[in-house]
Amino acid sequence: MRAIIIGAGITGPVTAMALQKAGIDAVVHEAYDRTADGVGAYLNLAPNGLAALRVLDIDPHDLGGFDTPALELRGSGGRLLAHLPMGRDDGPGTVSQTVRRSDLYTRLRDEAVRRGIQIEYGKRLVDAAEGPGGRGVVASFADGSTAEGDLLIGADGLHSAVRTILDRGCPPPRYTGLLNTGGYASGVSVDAPAGVFTMIFGRRAFFAYVQRAPGDVWWFANVPRARAASDDELAAWTPDRWRAELERLFADDAGPALELIAATPRVISPWNTLDLPKVPVWHRGPIGLVGDAAHGISPTSGQGASLSIEDGVLLARLLRDHGEPVAAFAAFEALRRGRVEKLIAQAKRTSNQKIPSPLTRVLRDRVILPLVSRAAARSTKDWVTDYRIDWDAPADRDASASRLRA
Repeated sequence: MRAIIIGAGITGPVTAMALQKAGIDAVVHEAYDRTADGVGAYLNLAPNGLAALRVLDIDPHDLGGFDTPALELRGSGGRLLAHLPMGRDDGPGTVSQTVRRSDLYTRLRDEAVRRGIQIEYGKRLVDAAEGPGGRGVVASFADGSTAEGDLLIGADGLHSAVRTILDRGCPPPRYTGLLNTGGYASGVSVDAPAGVFTMIFGRRAFFAYVQRAPGDVWWFANVPRARAASDDELAAWTPDRWRAELERLFADDAGPALELIAATPRVISPWNTLDLPKVPVWHRGPIGLVGDAAHGISPTSGQGASLSIEDGVLLARLLRDHGEPVAAFAAFEALRRGRVEKLIAQAKRTSNQKIPSPLTRVLRDRVILPLVSRAAARSTKDWVTDYRIDWDAPADRDASASRLRA
């Protein structure tokens, strides 16, 4: 089989490397005419995502991140509300890592190229349809070129062109009620162990930080807003104006937010937090979706990149086992939809807890977080982070499915 992959972010190169491992050739097509080096903030790679990378013989410690084994949740006055593990500290690769998005993207792309995978830039998809006689698929690009393959995989993110081609009536991404921002503070230290996130439910907004090393602190903030900001409204937040707004939002909270903002040379411009609670059509014929194109999830989950990496590895294994795209896409949806939609709903509930109100504050601080903390302390298995893909499972479909669901 030959695969056309649309999108050269994180999901596209991972999917191409997984397909290569399954014996399937793939070419990645990227809409932009340049790479995305240096673009974006940072993200969490959870143990389930790290395990999926190890299936591809990629050492997570080569990705430029650092271990983040736990997080602490605190109220606006500094009171500890919960201490939660981010994985299990019982072996290499069993705790989460925090990594700059651009570092992760660059290393995965470079590794794909090193393995002989072709990535073509300036290929903005405008159409995709089954080939002559209903065999294979033909992709058409804005520059007038085309590509032919046995299947096409949309790994083109939250605003996927492939998703629109599959279902022009698909609901658009949903605004979750928060603006995102963040930055990297230099020359300042905080009173917290290296790698342990401190997350503060502030009076007006949510603030989180983690110390990578003395003098090197990464932070992000979630700012409640009733409606999504337009492009013009986002552009109106000049760097100086946005920094002043953050200082106002966190002026009355305990913690080092003001110090960290002041020590940040460039505060990342705000952007709307979006998700995709349900995508009705994941595939049709030899065309299918993976990653954020199929199930965009709020960054509150800490699972966006990990779920996308899982997708690429699992889909490749199913294509290997089923031998043709239609059956593989159907099996993929059957195995994935329940897991990802449950996580999207969970992430939206977490986002709601970051929007201050007297009622949500009481429920969160006195009921929800104490229960979550006690459950995490008792748990011996986590359905999110303990998920593993058995690449060497027998090709028997029912047995394979039962293993993956477990």
